[in-house]
Amino acid sequence: MDDVEFRPAGPDDAGAIADVYLASFQATYDFPLAHSDEQVRQWIRDLILPTQEVWVAATSDGVVVGLMALTPDTLDQLYVAPGWTGHGIGSRLLALAKASRPSGLDLYTFQVNAGARRFYERHGFVEIARGDGSGNEEEQPDLRYAWR
Repeated sequence: MDDVEFRPAGPDDAGAIADVYLASFQATYDFPLAHSDEQVRQWIRDLILPTQEVWVAATSDGVVVGLMALTPDTLDQLYVAPGWTGHGIGSRLLALAKASRPSGLDLYTFQVNAGARRFYERHGFVEIARGDGSGNEEEQPDLRYAWR
């Protein structure tokens, strides 16, 4: 962990952020993304980076291994690259999110993501709602968590 830096993301990070997002999603879920890889890359470049507070975790040689995106009251995205989970990167990103939003955060995760559910619950998030998948593009049952 000593060789991982946490910093605000810039426009030049868009490709690396998309790589982590796509690799993590594919390693975690058996169902496909609702959008193509190119659509995801465009969404990150043209919507997420310009409109949200985005942080990256990068190695000392500049390789992005984690990302987090915040809206004013939501942890919108938190992904750690395959092979880098279990090293405290997600916990450090989440600590940054809590420090940045001390009044609280909500987030969504898919119900099948048992690892994410354990992670968020271990960090003080509580389940406040369940969805049947009709509210997300992947059409997968989800959970809404809150931290106050």
